[in-house]
Amino acid sequence: TATVGALVALSIIALVLSVVRVEDVTLPATVKYGMVFDAGSSHTSLFVYEWASDKENDTGVVSQTLSCDVHGQGISSYANDPPKAGDSLRECLDKALQVVPAAKQRDVPSYLGATAGMRLLRAQNSSAADQVLAAVAKTMQEYPMAFKGARILTGEEEGAYGWITINFLLDSFTKYSPKAHTWVRPEAANIFGALDLGGASTQISFIPGNSVINWNETSKFTLYGYNYNIYTHSYLCYGQNEMLKRLAKELIVVRGELGIRVDHPCYPKDYTETISLASFCTSPCTNSSNTWLTLDDRNVTLEGRGNASGCLAAIKKLFNFSACGQSPDCTFDGIYQPPVSGQFIAFSAFYYNFKFLNLTEGQSLATVRETIEHFCTRSWEDLSSSYPEENPERLPKYCANANYILTLLLDAYKFNETTWNNIFFQMKVGSADVGWTLGYMLNLTNMIPAEAPAQVKGHVPSLWAVAIVFIVLTLALGLAALLL
Repeated sequence: TATVGALVALSIIALVLSVVRVEDVTLPATVKYGMVFDAGSSHTSLFVYEWASDKENDTGVVSQTLSCDVHGQGISSYANDPPKAGDSLRECLDKALQVVPAAKQRDVPSYLGATAGMRLLRAQNSSAADQVLAAVAKTMQEYPMAFKGARILTGEEEGAYGWITINFLLDSFTKYSPKAHTWVRPEAANIFGALDLGGASTQISFIPGNSVINWNETSKFTLYGYNYNIYTHSYLCYGQNEMLKRLAKELIVVRGELGIRVDHPCYPKDYTETISLASFCTSPCTNSSNTWLTLDDRNVTLEGRGNASGCLAAIKKLFNFSACGQSPDCTFDGIYQPPVSGQFIAFSAFYYNFKFLNLTEGQSLATVRETIEHFCTRSWEDLSSSYPEENPERLPKYCANANYILTLLLDAYKFNETTWNNIFFQMKVGSADVGWTLGYMLNLTNMIPAEAPAQVKGHVPSLWAVAIVFIVLTLALGLAALLL
């Protein structure tokens, strides 16, 4: 009886195992990492990103893992001592090694993208620019990562990658669907424009409401299986730091003589700043044929007047609006731009200046103007006592910066009372920083081959569970038969 019962049990087990279906089971995708240095005109930052190796429609779904600010100024400031440019990156590179698993470090693609500061240095001294890039490349190659290059981005690349970053973070390209358990393209996706203001340049990027006439000003991308054509343009020498230098120079030149004291309408009343005339020769934006501006031993003192209307008038003179004539598709200096369309995210210096002045989206243009005008009339004693924690070198410049932003957005880009409310000032979306580096990484993931998900042989969970239950019951019946 026992033998018969055992044989019956074994036969049933074999029968069940033979009908349980075996299929490929896909293991979770492994995580890949990438890192990008944003080498701007005034400072450098490192961002580390990660994404699943099985990409979504050939584009990685990327998230930010680390951001690290490099101490010191931008790498272009090391033109006279290039090795220091490379050394400045080490602290952030060490931090990156702490967040990337050791087993993956040698496969991490690492890039350095330099923007307007290095574009200016290359225009003024290409040899020095090459030496700075070689120095940062040498440092990055010393670390156990897959160094892919250090190069100077064009202004249009910077603008386009910023546009990609914004729309990725705001789920305009793709978003996760809990119902479908996958990433899907949103219906009626709202694509945002991008407004970026740095230290040496400013960029505008958006999808025009109608066809673009001048195709030289467009960038084309394929992201998550869809094609995008955007208008993008970068204005070198129109970043806020270069604008302030150009403004100071024009105020001195208008004087018509080499005076030692010059009125500055944008600086607070009773504030003074002494500058060297030779400092204007350090940038192509302010270098000129005025021989008396190059005298090393001459200084000029700028005296603040706190004149809001005079400040706005002086800033408008920095733009050549007459070059556009009556053309509606033109900003200034004869630059083509289709009419602005859709909603925009304004970041970098746009955001920081308006945040300091407590200006946010939703406020009317009249309120914004009134707030800026009131701020510009405050004395230096009032401002310095009201904002004791603010950098004393940055505080007196907010009036000029705010009036410059208004002029750029309203007179140049041609936003108006109605479309002003389509601009949103942001620097973060969730935990990720808004800037060009994430868009750069996203675009590069189209070039990094997707890793095939690992597959192993396994049983279908539901059938396997049924088989186990059936086997246990069979053994129990066999044991009962044995006892009987």
